[in-house]
Amino acid sequence: MAACMAGGMVPPLATTIAVLLFKKKFTPEERNSGLTNIVMGLSFITEGSIPFAASDPARAIPSFLVGAAVAGGLTGLANIKLMAPHGGVFVLALTNNPLLYLLFILIGALVSGILFGLLKREK
Repeated sequence: MAACMAGGMVPPLATTIAVLLFKKKFTPEERNSGLTNIVMGLSFITEGSIPFAASDPARAIPSFLVGAAVAGGLTGLANIKLMAPHGGVFVLALTNNPLLYLLFILIGALVSGILFGLLKREK
């Protein structure tokens, strides 16, 4: 469950990172949406990344997959356990290593956000 949740938190967090680092590649509406995605991502609400994936699937979806795989893979390698099926950062106390878990989510989001920003064409 920990790997699943880590992977699901990555896409919306990645959009936040991408719109902050690559501002010229996103419209003002996308930048606003990307900034609100930090709350959604930390809450394990992946749906905030859907508009980005729908508007640019060839660049967004592979970027999201890579970052989610990194976060989920690191979580699995570290044998991090989570005793809740949902909740994002609000259930961190239910993991066996909260700080490492957050680090892996951040690493996945950075990989995904930077990849998405690099692949995205300027508007």
